[in-house]
Amino acid sequence: MTFTQTLDQMKQEFMANTPADVYNELFRLIHGQRQAGKAFGLSEGQKAKDFTLNNSLGQAVNLYDELSQGPVVLTFYRGGWCPFCNMQLRSYQKVLPQIEVIGGRLIAVSPQSPDNTLTQQEKEELQFQVLSDTNGLTAAAYNILYDVPDYIQDIFLNKFHLDLAEYNATNRWILPITSTFMIDESGIIRSAYVEPDFMKRPDPEDILEQLRRL
Repeated sequence: MTFTQTLDQMKQEFMANTPADVYNELFRLIHGQRQAGKAFGLSEGQKAKDFTLNNSLGQAVNLYDELSQGPVVLTFYRGGWCPFCNMQLRSYQKVLPQIEVIGGRLIAVSPQSPDNTLTQQEKEELQFQVLSDTNGLTAAAYNILYDVPDYIQDIFLNKFHLDLAEYNATNRWILPITSTFMIDESGIIRSAYVEPDFMKRPDPEDILEQLRRL
């Protein structure tokens, strides 16, 4: 089964197992972001914003230090509680050897707490850098951060039993729009995938092809 087919199957299962009033509200958020009249995310050709964040072991990782060793695939995801995010990261782990043979590096960023990042990295056996952006400052610099609206907070708390502020170890309900940026060694964004629909992710084969063209 291809990556796209797996995502489609996950979406169908999610909708089949989720009450209509819940997924209708989730689609309301997606539609609202798409119709917001603003462009999310940094664009192709822009300079990538530098950052330093801690990985799951508490070690500081700097983007431009990583870029000094090769191009970077930088992906922002919602958290280890999101099955679509976990599927994406597992799929990227499978192609990590190919990314590294091309000379690239893979960095994943979410707002979850370092403890939850460590748990996720160990559970999914991820061998690339997984960083915690608990205050959302890096996501904000990439213009993909948003405050979770009240009606979605209610769903998380009452339907999914997840207190996102507690999970992220912060006092705000924040999430990034799922995004993946291909950044060359000079720090220029060569491609940008920014998608409000959290059930869509870039295919790892497409990422490999873009890396080969750098």
